[in-house]
Amino acid sequence: MLTAHELKTYILDGLSCDYAEVQGDDGQHFDAVVVSLLFAGKTRVQQHQHVYQALGDRMRSEIHALSLQTFTPEAWAKTTP
Repeated sequence: MLTAHELKTYILDGLSCDYAEVQGDDGQHFDAVVVSLLFAGKTRVQQHQHVYQALGDRMRSEIHALSLQTFTPEAWAKTTP
């Protein structure tokens, strides 16, 4: 069973990130926040595709549902106090 920590590690290993946080405790459903400069100038769909590419086949086999919030570092700075 996949853990939130493992999923976070997969994201960090496969995508250049400034910040990543993953939550989920049932091994199949996860919530993730990912901040990356690679997202600049990309649509939300394209940003999510970057994360999916980092996860590769795990999206088909190990992860049933992934709720993503993606931000550029600039946009992330505006959301945090």
